[in-house]
Amino acid sequence: MKAGKRIGPIVAPLGDSAVLLSVSDGMDLDANALARRVATAIRGRRLEWVTDVIPALVTVAVCFDARTAREAAERRATLERVLLKAVERGTGAQADLPARTVEIPVCYEAAFAPDLEEVARRTGLAAARVVELHAAAPHRVLMLGFAPGHPYIGGLDARLALPRRASPRARVEAGAVAIANAQTSIYPFATPGGWNVIGRTPLVLFDPAREPATLLEPGDRVAFVPIPRGEFERIAGERGAR
Repeated sequence: MKAGKRIGPIVAPLGDSAVLLSVSDGMDLDANALARRVATAIRGRRLEWVTDVIPALVTVAVCFDARTAREAAERRATLERVLLKAVERGTGAQADLPARTVEIPVCYEAAFAPDLEEVARRTGLAAARVVELHAAAPHRVLMLGFAPGHPYIGGLDARLALPRRASPRARVEAGAVAIANAQTSIYPFATPGGWNVIGRTPLVLFDPAREPATLLEPGDRVAFVPIPRGEFERIAGERGAR
């Protein structure tokens, strides 16, 4: 993952009742960690008029309530000061505390990996080597987005970095493990999608009846563990029996 060029930081209005902090104009792990630290700091302030704090890859959106245009302007100004101070304190801070590691079993067999052979062809690698590189790389959850529990995961081996498919699929199955550019993603639901699907996990990424509802959280380390189809079906069967 290439380092991003620092641009500020910059705080800009985001509609009438939010501001957006950008810490970099490119993706890198340090900028992502800084965005998460800033989000944690803003939540810790417990400002009663802040309604949501949303960290993404290298940005943090802060939503707020305001009754008048003047009040909105005052709160935007306050948030700009608070955000820039949080960036100042978070920049150069000690590394984040060790994150938890979540093992994600993945079946990379053909029935679950419609794009694996194409990825192998385009990278000049054997399909088995693609799987080996994907499972060996150290991965980290950068953010959740697109759908509830949908993770964007950094750390993809540079030899596997490919663009999205030219033609997105109308349906990508729940649990699909897919790669694009320098990231891996896992589809929590069956949805349209354009990433290159190289496997599938039997785990449930989002379950509103579970606490917490999301299997993964930003900052988590992820270890992809190759499993055969029989093991996939066993885990999926146990899940359905509960």
